[in-house]
Amino acid sequence: MALRIRDLEVDIPLALAPMVGLSHSALRSLIVQLGGAGLFFTEMLSAKRLPCENEKRSPFLVRDAAEKPLIYQIFTSQEIELECAVDRLAELHAQGIDVNLGCPAPQLRKMGAGLELSRQRGTVTTIIKGLRRQTNLPLSVKIRLGETGDPAKLLENCQLYQDLGVDLITIHARLDSEKFCRKPRWSVLGKVTPKLSIPVIANGGIFTVDDARRCLEQSGAAGLMIGRGAAHQPWLFRDIAKELYNVKPNGILSNEREVYSRFITLLEARFVPERRLGRLKQFTHYFASNYSFGHLLISGIQNSLSMNQAVQFATDFFDNAA
Repeated sequence: MALRIRDLEVDIPLALAPMVGLSHSALRSLIVQLGGAGLFFTEMLSAKRLPCENEKRSPFLVRDAAEKPLIYQIFTSQEIELECAVDRLAELHAQGIDVNLGCPAPQLRKMGAGLELSRQRGTVTTIIKGLRRQTNLPLSVKIRLGETGDPAKLLENCQLYQDLGVDLITIHARLDSEKFCRKPRWSVLGKVTPKLSIPVIANGGIFTVDDARRCLEQSGAAGLMIGRGAAHQPWLFRDIAKELYNVKPNGILSNEREVYSRFITLLEARFVPERRLGRLKQFTHYFASNYSFGHLLISGIQNSLSMNQAVQFATDFFDNAA
């Protein structure tokens, strides 16, 4: 069951995905308390800005000691940015470094980063070589299936990363151009994973234990990465760990209201006041789908002008839902 990434031993091969506005300290700590996750990734971080960020105040760098192992995901398009970024990550006691090669956001692609970087063979080779030369930390990349999902082309790309010294590949099982609403193509991974000597984590479309089971069966992956499903049901890691890996649950929260309340408490503990409400709104967008009338919770939180107003609305909502 354990997943080995270079010198890093991951007890449960279930990872929280790097998600902008979601994979911050509050959600990571909530999932730690619920149990089941074995690996965490930060939000996507700019390699250029990283050396200047204050880990005591930056919402991207704030963390609790229990959030481990924690791999920091960076985006970049220039080798010159790497040295200072790697030095900063060493200071932050990162357990690994992940390079974003799959984000299709237009602003990132204009910079030559994310998905665009994956298409620049020379540049991506230079960057990964540079990272491997500068650090002994586990090094990973997160990619998509490519433009067409051709298994031969996907394998060629994965073998390149493997040969460059990458220790782990996470594959989001959708084409480069596909949106989240499209069905993930887990079976494509199954044609690639047996031919690699490094572990592959499968990502995309995992919202239930059954999804997780089918993804593992079709992909042959060494582990799973859960994204939006983690905000929808933060206890999903615990459920998958119990059902698929026979891990005894150790979570301390028992119902949806307690989970939501704890998330608010963690936001207040980790972030300065002006950084809290926006993150609550983003989390609520996913979490509210646990309720038949969840759209009312979304609307109320979205229209709140302060955390106090949002907390009061949530209290009234859960009282009425009881």
